[in-house]
Amino acid sequence: MTGRRAELFAGGPASGERFAGPATGDERSILTGVLEAQRATLELKCSGLGAELALRSVEPSTLSLLGLVRHLADVERRWFRNVLAGQEAPALFSSEADPDGDFDGVAAPGPGPGADTADAARAAWEAWRAEAAFARAFAADAPDLDVEGDDVWRGRVSLRWVLVHMIEEYARHNGHADLLRERIDGAIGL
Repeated sequence: MTGRRAELFAGGPASGERFAGPATGDERSILTGVLEAQRATLELKCSGLGAELALRSVEPSTLSLLGLVRHLADVERRWFRNVLAGQEAPALFSSEADPDGDFDGVAAPGPGPGADTADAARAAWEAWRAEAAFARAFAADAPDLDVEGDDVWRGRVSLRWVLVHMIEEYARHNGHADLLRERIDGAIGL
């Protein structure tokens, strides 16, 4: 039997804890637990990187790990603040005029100290953490998973649907993050 082509990316002690959420029990606990695992996976895939977070996949794509963090901050904000909580909270990194600003607004690192990238990464992580915290609190405080909101794309949606959609959104983008991280330093894994 042959070994793996590369060692699995361990990511530190938090790596194994990502999937410690409940596998039995009520629906809310399971859905929020799986979503938390997906959020933790994004953090793991980005851990230990600096300016490399802004490295793009391949031309002409603007896909980068930093772009994913910015995108997912906007996605969390949209579904939980705008749609479910009914807040007027514009996207942080994209707009109608620049719908791909979450990705396009990330400058690929070049020569120099990378301070701009470090500042952009810090701002993106702060925004993402704030939006995930809001979403976490909203899901915990909702009377049930049937809480609904109106979305221009989907129409009427429930908290249940949003949680499932967010799991799907993170899972898809965490697959992108796998490939981006491997391109940066060869790290692969869960």
